[in-house]
Amino acid sequence: MAAAITSPVPVAWYPTLAILMLAVGLIVTASFFIYEATSSRRNRSLAKELTTGALASFFLGFGTLFLLLASGVYV
Repeated sequence: MAAAITSPVPVAWYPTLAILMLAVGLIVTASFFIYEATSSRRNRSLAKELTTGALASFFLGFGTLFLLLASGVYV
C-alpha cells in the first residue's frame, strides 16, 4: 500500500509564509525599481540587476504559491 504524500511545510504556516515572502519580494522589487530610476546607464551593474531580479522573482513566486495554498487552491 502506498504512503500518503504530505507537505514538508506545516499547513498552519502557509498564510504566514505567504505574507512574509510576498512582503520581502515587494521590498526587493521596490529596491530594484529605485535602483533603475536613480542610477545612470554608465553606473549600472548587470550582476546587481540580475541578482536583485532573481531574488525578487524567487520571493514573489514562492509567496504566490503559499498564498494559493493558504486559500485552498492546491497546485
